Amino acid sequence: MKRLLFFFILIAHQVFGQIEFRNDESLLFDQETVYGSSVLGPSISFFDFDQDGWDDITIPASATQDFQFFKNVNGNFQAVDLGISSNNIQARHAIWVDIDNDGDHDFFATSDLGYIWLYRNEGNNTFTNITNTSGLPTIDIPYWGSSWGDYNNDGILDVFISIRDADQIQGNLLYQGNGDGTFTNTTVSAGIDPAGYITFCSSFFDYDNDGDQDIYTANDKCTTPNTLYRNNGDGTFTDVSIASGTNLYMSAMSTTIDDFNNDGWLDIYVTNFYPPFEEDVTVGNAYLLNNGDGTFSNIALENGTRFDSIGWGTVCIDASNNTYKDLYVSGSVNGEDGRLSAALYLNDGLGNYTISTGTGIEEDPFISYSNAIGDIQNDGLQDIVVINANDAPISLWNNTSTTDNNWLKITLEGTISNKMGIGSKIKVGVGENVYYGYTLCGEGYMNQNSDTEFFGLGDATTVDYIEVTWLSGMIDRIEDIDSNQTLTIVEGSNPLSINEFTINDITLYPNPTKDNIHFSYPENQQEITISIMDIQGKVIKTQYFDSPNQEQTIDISDMASGVYFVSIDNTQKTIVKKIVVL
Repeated sequence: MKRLLFFFILIAHQVFGQIEFRNDESLLFDQETVYGSSVLGPSISFFDFDQDGWDDITIPASATQDFQFFKNVNGNFQAVDLGISSNNIQARHAIWVDIDNDGDHDFFATSDLGYIWLYRNEGNNTFTNITNTSGLPTIDIPYWGSSWGDYNNDGILDVFISIRDADQIQGNLLYQGNGDGTFTNTTVSAGIDPAGYITFCSSFFDYDNDGDQDIYTANDKCTTPNTLYRNNGDGTFTDVSIASGTNLYMSAMSTTIDDFNNDGWLDIYVTNFYPPFEEDVTVGNAYLLNNGDGTFSNIALENGTRFDSIGWGTVCIDASNNTYKDLYVSGSVNGEDGRLSAALYLNDGLGNYTISTGTGIEEDPFISYSNAIGDIQNDGLQDIVVINANDAPISLWNNTSTTDNNWLKITLEGTISNKMGIGSKIKVGVGENVYYGYTLCGEGYMNQNSDTEFFGLGDATTVDYIEVTWLSGMIDRIEDIDSNQTLTIVEGSNPLSINEFTINDITLYPNPTKDNIHFSYPENQQEITISIMDIQGKVIKTQYFDSPNQEQTIDISDMASGVYFVSIDNTQKTIVKKIVVL
């Protein structure tokens, strides 16, 4: 049966056209664009920094080049001066983020030479350097990647700064955003291990679908394992690396997050050095499939994505919009020793991958590190920008595939949640198929992808519905959407409700709790079933209420401490919230 299905998938690929990428760097820039040279490479951003609807490119500063900003003008890139300077200091990560929820994008950058830059956008792309008043760290340590999320669900973005300390003395740092351009160091109070981990980068994501953001780190040199921190929902984290199976010993370079198999659970792809330096460590890249029960399985060897080269940046991309999520991986070799310099892994729809041939990617001869995806011409085809080493020009892989497949692009704007909508889950329904997306800020190898989420639709010309679940818990739903367009969805503009029953109508308190949990719900709800489940989904308690009294109490004094889920069901809709029992 699998062989027959694979045959039809191959036929579908042939019908829908040929995947092709062309390196158009020399055509799309006024002059040859290079980063410069540094050991281990910098980041790259393919993000619409001026919010005109076109994805721009940002390159960090090197020893010979200042920060470089390229504005996308109708599919052509032009260098612009934003008044942002490194003052001749090499940078690692450059990223755009709205730190104060004012609707424009501020600029943040790190340097392994002990520097951080924070420029506030004053509007109209004029910037003020507020680094010295921000409260961000000023000590001389090697800052590498940064990832941004809202770990305490207060609507303000926080930052996790990766410290690649070869001496393993200085640990990673977590700073809570205050919303006014300042930050507070919450590393210790949040439970982040202060030990040094030689960390390249990290990602905020919700691995257990409990509504808050967890953190995964990529740690180098096989001396310490990668770390997964589970968000406890009370402003603290617990290290669940061993229990989750994510504690891989490897020369981990990057963390790429996506729902690779569209099952509603976020997976992780981690790049690595091959061959390994030591025995009894992870071989090649790791494809960590989320099992949906709090654990992950590394299936890279089985599904063909191990790479067996020196992998760095990775992006998840639907190269032909056929609904199957492919992977592009950059490597820091030129291919002369037989190891891959880059690879585009094509997904056959069954979760198996093969390295593409005849797409143009195979002609890549460069040593490269970071990459990011965006849309150069706003044609719905995802393009890839790659930053190359040794003064080589950057690669701009223009997706020129011939395909009849359709697409949809979605941009989010938070109102209660953070303005950028980071940490939101997007669910797209087409017939019997459901496709999932998740918004991140800072992932891969210190990259920044487009702030627009891409969905390949295959031959579907309409989408039945889109549901966005925001970090606030609010759900927006829109229906009957035409394909081949870009939508902006504003939080609260299309709230999902049945009989005025929404997640914001439900109040659970106190949370965390110890003996009792109280809850209230709308007056028009006459029948409510409350179920309490553990993190594996096992039902611990169930209680039915048919009283008009909208204030109820459940005794939980006999429950062990931990994280639980409370399911509230009115027979027409189920809403799930998380509680912490002390």
